[in-house]
Amino acid sequence: MQMLLEMLAGLIAMLAAAALSQFGVDLHAPRHAEREIQRVQDCKEAPAATVTVTSPSDC
Repeated sequence: MQMLLEMLAGLIAMLAAAALSQFGVDLHAPRHAEREIQRVQDCKEAPAATVTVTSPSDC
């Protein structure tokens, strides 16, 4: 008897999923990808070169 009820429940679930899929409803939504973690190192040394920018004299 329990097996019959489980089969009926499974059949109803399959029919409901088939009916909802006609309207674009997905019961098993895809999981979001895990975030990628990247470790960066802080610069402990001063920059080797500096760049000086001056504005044009005609402005």
